[in-house]
Amino acid sequence: MTELTDPTTRRAVLGGVAAVGAGAILAACGSDEPKSSGGGGNETSGDGGSSSDSGGGGALATTDEIPVGGGTVFQKEKIVVTQPKEGEFKAFTAICTHQGCTVGAVNGDTIQCNCHGSQYNAADGKVKKGPAPKALAPKKVTVEGDKIIVS
Repeated sequence: MTELTDPTTRRAVLGGVAAVGAGAILAACGSDEPKSSGGGGNETSGDGGSSSDSGGGGALATTDEIPVGGGTVFQKEKIVVTQPKEGEFKAFTAICTHQGCTVGAVNGDTIQCNCHGSQYNAADGKVKKGPAPKALAPKKVTVEGDKIIVS
């Protein structure tokens, strides 16, 4: 058995401890946000949204599930859908451009990442407040009747 006074062994132990610590920090930064409700009637969905699936890809949500002047984060799908104006639906990736956290909520016209405080405009996904370096990537939204399909 090697004693911890051996410099090689001490370095190996300390290096292993440092690697485990760094891994824990990165895992915390990239994990999904807890389910929470945003203010002003805007909600965060942790279950992937509605059960209004039309089969074969189907709808992510229905139009009445996305509040006007707000939006909903679909944690499972990592998509955020907003309705900046009545009948105008937008969708973006829910992955923060800072360090890959899933954004946590939509409060009014702001998409918020709770990891480090980044904020995005709910109408166009552009950065309102850093540290995020760039906008959320837009997704294609199709509305069929009352169903919202995002691709």
